[in-house]
Amino acid sequence: MAFPVSIKAVLFEGGGVVLLENERAEWELPGGRLEPGETPELCLARELREELDIDVAVGPLLDCWVYEVLPGRAVVIITYGVTRRDDRAFRISAEHRRIGLFAPGQIDRIALPRGYHRAVDLWAAAPVASVETPPD
Repeated sequence: MAFPVSIKAVLFEGGGVVLLENERAEWELPGGRLEPGETPELCLARELREELDIDVAVGPLLDCWVYEVLPGRAVVIITYGVTRRDDRAFRISAEHRRIGLFAPGQIDRIALPRGYHRAVDLWAAAPVASVETPPD
């Protein structure tokens, strides 16, 4: 069985992790589907421009797991740590209902798939200096 691949970003802004609320009323990391011919890093940079209107530097791979979105429908989730390359205000796309900033300790109290917690914890503990700017 083949699974779609979704590339997600862990981005901290002002001490909180950036999350987006989807149509299922779940919070999720920003990001999206890998398109043919794209690297995961380019996919993530494109998705954050589309979803939040920001530019990011993609850092290290944090985690990879299979998420059953709905019964019988699974997606491979790949998460990277990212940092901002600009200081523009977030502008949320029509794909999501709202944006939220949550301290790492708050994410246990919201509707957030458990697999995202590992990536948030790993990026919170990582040195930001490990982020490199990918080629365009």
